[in-house]
Formats: sequence, C-alpha cells, structure tokens
Amino acid sequence: MLKSVIRTLTVATVLAAGAFAAHAENPMVGGAAMFEDKNIVENAVNSKDHTTLVAAVKAAGLVETLQGAGPFTVFAPTNEAFAALPAGTVDTLLKPENKEMLTKVLTCHVVAAAAMSDAIGKMVADDGGTHDVKTVGGCVLKAKADGGKITLTDETGGVANVTIADVKQSNGVIHVIDKVLLPKS
Repeated sequence: MLKSVIRTLTVATVLAAGAFAAHAENPMVGGAAMFEDKNIVENAVNSKDHTTLVAAVKAAGLVETLQGAGPFTVFAPTNEAFAALPAGTVDTLLKPENKEMLTKVLTCHVVAAAAMSDAIGKMVADDGGTHDVKTVGGCVLKAKADGGKITLTDETGGVANVTIADVKQSNGVIHVIDKVLLPKS
C-alpha cells in the first residue's frame, strides 16, 4: 500500500513538473508580460524599455513586416542602448530623409529564422567558438557564447550582450540586447 501511494505521488509529481515546464511563461520585458500568441510588434509596444526601438520601427515602415508570419529573430536594443549612441544619432536616424539608413540599422538586428539561445549556442560551438549570423539587412554579426551568455559583435566591432534571451513570439523570438548593432559604413 505504501509503495503504491509513493509511486502514485512520484508519477503525479513528474506529470505536474512536465506540465509546468510545458507552460513556462516568457520572461517579462520592460515591465510587461510577453505573450507567445502575439507577434513581435504587438509585444514590443508594451515594453517600457523599447519605446525608442518601436518608434524607429514605425519611422522605418517596418511594422507590417515584423507583424508578418516570419519566422524572425529580433535582437532588440533597449532605450539605454540607443541613448548610448553619439548625441543626436537617434534624432538624425528618425528624420524622414534618413529612412534608408534607419532601415539598414534596424534590419541588421533581424534574422529570417526563429533562433533560440540554445540553438545559437550550438551553432557557435559547432563553428569553433564564433558563428556568423547573416541578417535580413545584409549585415554579418559574429555570435559567441561563453558561460551560457551570448554576445554579438557587429561590423564596426561593437559588442552587444544578450540580457534577456528566448522571448517567444507568434512569429519568432526576441533577444533583448544592451547595444545597438551597426552596419559597416
């Protein structure tokens, strides 16, 4: 009888743990819940840490694209990352006459695949420590993984750290980063 009760409790615990793991929630981003059944734009607009990115996506005319089927991986710089650019850079990029340049910068943060951090880590390991990531904007980022942390080096040598990984979206995944990735001039 005791063995039967223990076995039943063990099975129930394993099933409960499996159910919990299957329904694990996305991390919060910018103080907002991120929902797997919403697309990249629908979630990003709720993050207080990504208001500059959302304004830039709107100014570049990329809202419809990033609401599309995807799949996309978006390396999403925070407001602090944009603020760290030289003074006036964001204001200049947001001007209508600089839409092409803004689009280039933003699309250098987007990959045409849904790449979770474990997949990126595996690609890095398979490639001997650095994996080239080709973006939809034509940039090549250098991904590295160290101690479970992923970094991306842009074409100017700038290094961004993934600070929040694997934020699942209905059309891909967002990885929050602490630096704006720039294309070579």
